Amino acid sequence: MDVNTLYHRAVEFFADRANAVRQDQWGDPTPCTDWTVRDLVNHVTAENLWTAPLMEGATIEEVGDRFEGDVLGDDPIGSALAAARAAIASVATQLPHGGTVVLSFGETPKAEYAMQLAADNLVHGWDTAVATGGDTRMDPGLVHAIADWFEDREEMYRDGGVISARCLLTGDAQHDLLARFGRDQMWGTNHKTLIRFNAAFGAGDLDAALTWVTDDIVFETTSPAPDGERHEGRDAVRTAWTEVMGTPGMTFTEEESFVSGDRAVVRWRFDWTGADPGHVRGVDVVRFRDGLVCEKFSYVKG
Repeated sequence: MDVNTLYHRAVEFFADRANAVRQDQWGDPTPCTDWTVRDLVNHVTAENLWTAPLMEGATIEEVGDRFEGDVLGDDPIGSALAAARAAIASVATQLPHGGTVVLSFGETPKAEYAMQLAADNLVHGWDTAVATGGDTRMDPGLVHAIADWFEDREEMYRDGGVISARCLLTGDAQHDLLARFGRDQMWGTNHKTLIRFNAAFGAGDLDAALTWVTDDIVFETTSPAPDGERHEGRDAVRTAWTEVMGTPGMTFTEEESFVSGDRAVVRWRFDWTGADPGHVRGVDVVRFRDGLVCEKFSYVKG
């Protein structure tokens, strides 16, 4: 597959998934943990807006801050599709001329830049689809072409902090491409629940946190020693978490999390201020049922 065809099809893949986002989904979480659906689509749209001026010879300094911030406006789908169309047209026109683009790390062949953009559109198209319940199936031709190209670039991407740790490979082409980009192909309902629950808990929003738990939620603390204390049911857990969230200057920060099936492990840090400020670190062992948290067993270091 030639680079222009590959690029065109990858951008169309992303554009099709962005076009399917419902109005009530823009604030939903995505596999890119710091981004909502809107943040994710905004990121790719900004990249697509950059494509034409760079392909046509502009420098980063000449483009300046034109595409910083929100580029989606009041019509996010229309903005995303317009940027995709313009980028596709520019690449189709400029690739045959050869030459380079000037990126932040130096001059890069136009064909290489197009491959970087194709990979980003393809993987983020999957991110968008899985976050919104869309079609996550990738064109096998695209998967194999991007995988071959990425073979010699994976460690460079990871060393540069562009992608996270590789997930387990299985031998399935699409699964393994996503895994090499740090994606869990099983990302879904329980991942979304954990993101929303931890965000609410970390913000000290007790009512919001409790919307993501079952009526028979079980919460176990780490004190008193040696077995902690068990709280069963929403009312008992509300009382326990009211005390936790009442800690002066409380902040709960998720440092890392891992979801597998109906289980999750969250590594966290809990800070407080007041007369005796400090922090503890620990882990939660979480279980889900019907898309809600039904168990949260907390363990603190030391």
